[in-house]
Amino acid sequence: MQNALHDDELTISPELVRALVDDQFPQYANLAINPLGATGSTNRLFRLGNALLVRLPRQPHSGKGISKERRWLPTLRTHLPVEVPEIVELGQPGAGYSEHWSIARWLEGELPPVWQPGEPADEGRMTLAEQLAEFIRALQSVEIPEEAHNDDALRAYRGQPLAEYDAAFQRTLEHCRSIVGIDLDFRAARAVWSEALELPGAGISSRTRWYHSDLVAENLLLRDGRLSAVLDFGGLAIGDPSIDLHGAWELFDPPARQVFRQALEADDAQWLRGRAWALAIALGALSYYWHTMPGRRRDRLAMARAVLADAEQH
Repeated sequence: MQNALHDDELTISPELVRALVDDQFPQYANLAINPLGATGSTNRLFRLGNALLVRLPRQPHSGKGISKERRWLPTLRTHLPVEVPEIVELGQPGAGYSEHWSIARWLEGELPPVWQPGEPADEGRMTLAEQLAEFIRALQSVEIPEEAHNDDALRAYRGQPLAEYDAAFQRTLEHCRSIVGIDLDFRAARAVWSEALELPGAGISSRTRWYHSDLVAENLLLRDGRLSAVLDFGGLAIGDPSIDLHGAWELFDPPARQVFRQALEADDAQWLRGRAWALAIALGALSYYWHTMPGRRRDRLAMARAVLADAEQH
């Protein structure tokens, strides 16, 4: 039985995946299908044989992210310094399932560890900071074609001016206050957010670039201690790329965080907008997944605490 994360969760089982694959892509009918233990909040994941991965959106109308990956990742792939998902088949709705789904090539690697405030500095995090910054620079440098500017699927709230998310942030913060067990200084959290709203660029989108939108540990793969792949481009969009800084407060100790910032040449306004986004993303996950995803709850608590510790020191 799948673990439901959403009120409108679609029923997805190995039997459904088998039916979809066998009907639409019979060339893979002889390959075993096995659900992955580590599965995402947006898609359920299944290993197909040894070399392929099946991804099925968990909610109605959420197959657009997969279609977006199929459309735009071939454009981006050749410009990026690490591997990204390669969709080899785009599945259609069928067998009672309503969404587009995908078969992608399997990418080997392991997730980087989340930094817990108080842990000592780690040379490995310095290396990851440099490599993730290299990926972000490469992504931002890709020319945005006119078709992308006109693609509504490439416009999302995480790339819009920070001020446009203020009302949602305030609601989320108040909800988190009501959850027993979230041990955070909410007054300090509101101060971090308020400071960012006063920065240049909080009310206008000053830079339009490609951005990934979710560069956190669960979307990165390491091989031999080096960044080898970036996963899940369902949130790919164009807009203010400050959002792609937010993983720094989950992934990096303070020295590595500074390496990351310097490699990206982020000015104060960009950096503090990224920090505010880290807080907003952390609180949003705590509000939504507190009871259903203990691993994500742990990681986003660490991110929020890192933000507040950083603000207190500066």
